[in-house]
Amino acid sequence: MLASYLDQAMEIAVYEIIEDKSTYWGEIPGLQGVWARHQTLEGCRRELREAVSDWVALRLRLGLPIPEIAGIDLNQITQPV
Repeated sequence: MLASYLDQAMEIAVYEIIEDKSTYWGEIPGLQGVWARHQTLEGCRRELREAVSDWVALRLRLGLPIPEIAGIDLNQITQPV
């Protein structure tokens, strides 16, 4: 479920080129504070995926809500079965 969440988050990622610094900027809409910057687009993607993963792990640990993406609700992970 976590891998699917990360994959879907990366599908909605938005990238732009910061011309004056010749770097790429990427973010995931709806996931506040999840962003990355790198000299190459591929590097930006790698760093963004790591940022999403760390962000989710922190929110799970702190018991904070995680926005649903593509019908995947990670908030169910913290609920008893």
